[in-house]
Amino acid sequence: MHGGDEVVAALAGPPQPLDWKFSQVFGERTAGEEVQEVDIISAIEFDKTGDHLATGDRGGRVVLFERTDTKDHGVSRRDMERMDYLISRHPEFRYKTEFQSHEPEFDYLKSLEIEEKINKIRWCQTANSALFLLSTNDKTIKFWKVQEKKVKKISDMNLDPSKAVGNGSIASSSNSSSPKPCLANGSSLDGSYNNLSHDFSFPPGGLPSLHLPVVTSQETNLVARCRRVYGHAHDYHINSISNNSDGETFISADDLRINLWNLEISNQSFNIVDVKPANMEDLTEVITSAEFHPTHCNMLAYSSSKGSIRLIDLRQSALCDSHAKLFEEPEAPGSRSFFTEIIASISDIKFAKDGRYILSRDYMTLKLWDINMDSGPVATFQVHEYLRPKLCDLYENDSIFDKFECCLSGDGLRVATGSYSNLFRVFGCAPGSTEATTLEASKNPMRRQVQTPSRPSRPLSSITRVVRRGTETPGVDANGNSFDFTTKLLHLAWHPTENSIACAAANSLYMYYA
Repeated sequence: MHGGDEVVAALAGPPQPLDWKFSQVFGERTAGEEVQEVDIISAIEFDKTGDHLATGDRGGRVVLFERTDTKDHGVSRRDMERMDYLISRHPEFRYKTEFQSHEPEFDYLKSLEIEEKINKIRWCQTANSALFLLSTNDKTIKFWKVQEKKVKKISDMNLDPSKAVGNGSIASSSNSSSPKPCLANGSSLDGSYNNLSHDFSFPPGGLPSLHLPVVTSQETNLVARCRRVYGHAHDYHINSISNNSDGETFISADDLRINLWNLEISNQSFNIVDVKPANMEDLTEVITSAEFHPTHCNMLAYSSSKGSIRLIDLRQSALCDSHAKLFEEPEAPGSRSFFTEIIASISDIKFAKDGRYILSRDYMTLKLWDINMDSGPVATFQVHEYLRPKLCDLYENDSIFDKFECCLSGDGLRVATGSYSNLFRVFGCAPGSTEATTLEASKNPMRRQVQTPSRPSRPLSSITRVVRRGTETPGVDANGNSFDFTTKLLHLAWHPTENSIACAAANSLYMYYA
């Protein structure tokens, strides 16, 4: 999406809308099955290669999935790319492992219960075939290492003469008998195998020979180990963590502060942003999301509850309370209402892969910002404009405070975010694109799709602003169905190199490809 690329794209015309298909689902619910609160997915993240996917849930668990469809060809992924190999099958993932990342805690000083819910997961650089990731709940960040370990199994010793053991046989009847279970360290679950057992008796004539224990197998198990715990640095709930491109540091953000950490040092962090006023009655906005620039290790952006995004440069000063750039959209005259500030609050921001654009999600819209142009967004996408007449109801049932995430495709040509009734929207943001697709998190994603052409929009360039609504009818969704505010699609992630989306509907993880 650089200047030269825009000219080429304009000549070639906008890309065709993608045809999304269902790929797979993990944790699918049967009709009428009740969802347990602890099983609801609260975070999704692909790693940089796209070969691994992590989810976190409200029960404090992290579940890892690994890609399988690229391994079956017998050639490495890099070789396939070099050969311009076309992968005919859709991306497939399988369950890899899971571990308990956080437990419920109680802060006795503040009489506050800290729930185990995973707020964010971020992948770190891999080393020696081990996977590293950061996970956080409201107060504590943990650094995890997931690695394959070989577990040695030791054969039984010949203390029971009626069984076959180790490297020899003492009884001909041993072939029909099942081997006794053993523990990983070689000890047996059966008391008769204990050399101190009172039931043991020597056979007539004694044992012909003593069989020493032998290693019979080496099973490979995945072991997750917590390497570091970064705690006691936030007075308020952590809403974001983000890795730096230098591979050594990361940030964590709560409502009023952003802290900078070194991955190797868990007992100290540096406060780089502090928006807490001297008198809390003067507080007008809070930090809602923060993310490092993908390539410049000195730059990061954070969003606020007033709908603004601040870009800061760590080279300017140790405490970055003064921003390098401020991105906000001027309020339209006469449009102010009781809900204006609430729906303007940004729930998530993401940098495009090249770092040139920032995508932000507020309650009603997605906005795309060019970091070289701070006068306003270059594109605005209406996610569910038909809810505007229902803002009163949404305020009454607290849905207006739901925090939806957003994501960009690896090529920067499309953006996606979730809505209610387990729907999510995909918009094209290439010059001249009118793509505005509504999909449902189910095995038939196009079930609610209406084939009505959306209003053509002006081409996106560095100075043109676009507003895209897609196909919408006031009061109902795109297919005339009444909206269900209890089923909401808050969390989703776009594969870093392919058109593949993973999204969470309650406790189910759905994956789609195009």
